[in-house]
Amino acid sequence: MSNMRGIDEFDEDGGETVFRDVIFLALAGFVAVVLMLLPHLNPPAKASNEVSSPGNVIVEVRWPDELNVDVDLWVQAPGDVAVGYSNKGGKVFNLLRDDLGFQTDATKLNYEVSYSRGVPSGEYTVNLHLYRDLSGQLPLPVDVMVSVKSDAQSSAKQILSTSIKLKRQGDEVTAFRFELDKDGKLRPGSVHDLPKPLRTKRAS
Repeated sequence: MSNMRGIDEFDEDGGETVFRDVIFLALAGFVAVVLMLLPHLNPPAKASNEVSSPGNVIVEVRWPDELNVDVDLWVQAPGDVAVGYSNKGGKVFNLLRDDLGFQTDATKLNYEVSYSRGVPSGEYTVNLHLYRDLSGQLPLPVDVMVSVKSDAQSSAKQILSTSIKLKRQGDEVTAFRFELDKDGKLRPGSVHDLPKPLRTKRAS
C-alpha cells in the first residue's frame, strides 16, 4: 500500500508540472504572435516630399523674420479684382495670411500667401507694398515665389521666383506679370515686371 501512495503522489506532481508547462508554452506562443503582428497593425506613415496645396496658383512672399516690417502681397487674376489686405477675396484669389510684422504674430514668421481657385487663362499680376517699416533697415529684401497646381491630383510646381528690394515705406512694386494658358502652363515670353498698381485698383 505504501508503494501505491508513492506512485499516486508522483503522478499528481508530474501532472501539475506538465499542465504548467503547457500553459506557459501557450502563453509564450501568444506573446510571440502578438509581437510579430504589431508592425502590421499600425504601419508607419510613408514619407513624402510632395506637399498638397489647397489652391491652384500659389503666390508666397517672405522677408527677414527678425525685422519688424509689414509687407503686403497684392495679386490679380485674369478678369478679377485685385486681392490684398483691404480686399482679401475675389472670384479667383484669396489672401490666406496677412502678416503685420511683429504685431499679433505668434509664429515669428514674416510671410504672406494667396491661393487661387482654378487656373483661368490670361495675365496674372503680383505686387509688393511696403506698408510699414519699424525696423529702420532699408532696403528690405523680399522673396517672391509663384507655384501652380493644374488639378487636384497634381503637386504644386514652382514656375517663378525672384527677390525684390523695397526701398521706401509706401512703395508698391510689381514683381511679376505673366500669362498662364488653359492648362495652367506658363506662356513663353509672357513674364515681365512692367509696373501695374493694384492697391487702389478694384477691377481689371
